[in-house]
Amino acid sequence: MSPFVIVLLVLGLFIFLSSFFTVKQQTAAVIERFGKYASTRTSGLQLKVPVVDRIAGKVNLKIQQLDVIIETKTKDNVFVKLKVSVQFKVLQEKVYEAFYKLEYPHDQITSYVFDVVRAEVPKLKLDDVFERKDDIAIAVKRELNEAMSAYGYDIINTLITDIDPDIQVKNAMNRINAADREKTAAEYEAEAGRIRIVAKAKAEAESKRLQGQGIADQRREIARGLVESVDVLNRVGINSQEASALIVVTQHYDTLQAIGADANSNLILLPNSPQAGSEMLNNMVASFTASNQVGEAMKKANSNKRVETGKKDIFGGIEENKNDE
Repeated sequence: MSPFVIVLLVLGLFIFLSSFFTVKQQTAAVIERFGKYASTRTSGLQLKVPVVDRIAGKVNLKIQQLDVIIETKTKDNVFVKLKVSVQFKVLQEKVYEAFYKLEYPHDQITSYVFDVVRAEVPKLKLDDVFERKDDIAIAVKRELNEAMSAYGYDIINTLITDIDPDIQVKNAMNRINAADREKTAAEYEAEAGRIRIVAKAKAEAESKRLQGQGIADQRREIARGLVESVDVLNRVGINSQEASALIVVTQHYDTLQAIGADANSNLILLPNSPQAGSEMLNNMVASFTASNQVGEAMKKANSNKRVETGKKDIFGGIEENKNDE
């Protein structure tokens, strides 16, 4: 076999093999014939006319993401940086438009994002930018869909992933937030203090009430016990004065015994003699007697005064009748 034939066979084999090509999944290949668009091939093993057809390019059909950082000014004159993430893809049925009509899609998307963000953010104050970032993202997506659909691109989603104000503004916002939280904490602490004071006052009032009730009950029982003791002593022939003296002396010694039982007590009872109880009782009896005498005298004086007043009224009426006659 001549060398010429061998060259022809090798060349033919090369041409035959070059007519086959593969396209990856989620990729589209654009075929041109003599420089003119011929067809779009999808994933798998494909065939083209050797020498005549060529692969002009391949288009990625996967969802892609483009991050755009924009610096703009808010309504209250605060400069802020926004990071906008745009998720997009090429529609399979519009590969021709995406490949031939738009050369730099990333630049085109970036321009539209800049345009929308710088039109929306200056309408809002800084606090509203944080609160309404979803509205801004929706506006960006709407504008991009209207502009990019003609080029075969579909905008899947737009997200504002970061809002970064100027460092001085952030520090001021942090100070405001800290002051507000300190104010709230102070209000809660004041309220807690008021509740503790009120609760303590109520507890003290209840304690005083119960203490007074206990003292009253104690005195009532002491009085009842004294009455019963006097009655018992009267039954055995001891009169009330002697019984009272005996009870006072007994209580006197009981008190001394209770004081002596406490080693840490610093109470001093004056006067401290057996006659002191009798003297105190005599003074009490004398006081009661004098009080009764004064009361009887006042009653007698009031009774005499009423009698004299009645006599004057009677004689005055008689004299008036005589004058009338």
